[in-house]
Amino acid sequence: MKLSLASKPILIVEDNPVIRKSIRDMLYSLNADTIIEADNGVAAINAMAKTTFEIVLCDYNLGPGKNGQQVLEEARHRKLIDYRSIFILISSEQSTSAVLGAMDSKPDEYLTKPFNAQQLISRLSRHFARRDYLGGIEKAMAKGDLAQAIRRCDALLERGDVKMRLHLLKMRAELAIAAGDFESARRIYLEVLQHRDLPWARLGLGIIDLQNNNIEQAIAGFQSLVAENPMLMEGYDWLTRAYEALDRHQEVEQVLQQALELSPQSILRQKKFAETADKNGNLEAAEKAYKAALKLGKHSVHRSCSDYAGLAKLYAKTNAGEEALKTLNEMRQEYANQPEAELRAATLEADLFRAQGDDEAAQQALDKALDLCGRLGSKAPRELQLEVARSCFLNQQHDKAEAILHGLIQNHIDDEQFLNNLRAMQSGVGMHNYSEIQIQKTRQALIATNNKGVALYKQGKFKEALDLFEQAIATMPENKTIILNMLKIIIHDLKANPSDADKERRARLLLKKARQLGVEQHKLGVLQMEFGKLHRPAAAKA
Repeated sequence: MKLSLASKPILIVEDNPVIRKSIRDMLYSLNADTIIEADNGVAAINAMAKTTFEIVLCDYNLGPGKNGQQVLEEARHRKLIDYRSIFILISSEQSTSAVLGAMDSKPDEYLTKPFNAQQLISRLSRHFARRDYLGGIEKAMAKGDLAQAIRRCDALLERGDVKMRLHLLKMRAELAIAAGDFESARRIYLEVLQHRDLPWARLGLGIIDLQNNNIEQAIAGFQSLVAENPMLMEGYDWLTRAYEALDRHQEVEQVLQQALELSPQSILRQKKFAETADKNGNLEAAEKAYKAALKLGKHSVHRSCSDYAGLAKLYAKTNAGEEALKTLNEMRQEYANQPEAELRAATLEADLFRAQGDDEAAQQALDKALDLCGRLGSKAPRELQLEVARSCFLNQQHDKAEAILHGLIQNHIDDEQFLNNLRAMQSGVGMHNYSEIQIQKTRQALIATNNKGVALYKQGKFKEALDLFEQAIATMPENKTIILNMLKIIIHDLKANPSDADKERRARLLLKKARQLGVEQHKLGVLQMEFGKLHRPAAAKA
């Protein structure tokens, strides 16, 4: 049966009008009747913001401005495309670095110029067949309904479709990891590896080892994987995470360097490398990476004022004060009227002016930073709040530093890595163990609150338990442990009272907040599974 594109909204993104016409003619030959064209990345994003396209054909090189990879990243970040869409990245680039850079963003399909109508038809047909077959699973995944996604995946596996079995097993293992069911995922990966040595199965085993805190075993697995599959960029990313878990920052830098030599167009890896090299004292490499991140970020959705601030702080370390101030001025121009950028600039200026002996200017900058920090509140990144507190210590304003740290400790008492960063900051300004008493008191208070809340719940006093956790959230709105425990109680209560709309609404909000705060998926997945089951009394028959 001939492929028909009738009634399917299609977007062509190509800066060359001749090539645009050639692609358009190919699509018309397939009965396409809804085609929109864009000749640059910004126009493409604007088009996707107005229309949900089923097919996006996007060239990689689009002239000045965004490239095709950046268009895809922004479209995904802003949820302008979903599981029903096919995004085909087109490129004439043949170099390893260009291809890896393009594939890093994981387009649905990749086409190399020149291509003909039959090649395009083959890609589209393959995608539509896959979408029709797996659409039910991907729809449930898009909604965050892990229970439904797993049920649908299991149902397809039971059909015994040999051609799709490996793909389904890969999806099923990834769903198991997301749900925190590591044993099921491990069984699947080991079953696959008994028959074929597939990199994705080995990667999955390493991820499970890392999540189970078998970090050395995970490192060994990832090292072996990238040695045998040097183009598998995900392997480098997971190896980096494993080394980070052991605070082995020199190895983190080395692995990131290897990855960037292969795929230098990754802005997120450039950022990570800059920060790590900076931390390790490799300032020359850090400066180069910060500049690369700034260049890559010019048209990227991942651009951030923190990249300018990082470079400025590096200049400050090398006593290049004028370069630091120049970089901050560039940041202000690039991020005009953005409070976070102004806060970063004012905080660093306080340190720079103090180092130059201009105490009055330093105090003015610090006062400005404190005002901005107070207005931004929890919207200010926590590492930036630490910088403000550090500046307060350096300027002998310990009470103001303590006020900032009080909120940070309350919200992040269950994040040992962050607490270590806080301790390192204090040691760096000669305030060793300054907050240790507060850390211990906060930790004890958190344990007491959790124990009391769980005890109330076990006694059947659901309202009292919820009231207790609501009070705790009021004082610790970003504390992951409190949020997770409150979620557990609400979901368990909903099992007995499934028609309680207020509790259901509260659970949804807490799940959303937990995702925003970066709660590990394997911890959140179990609760997502339980919550998903509440709304499907007949789901077992589906």
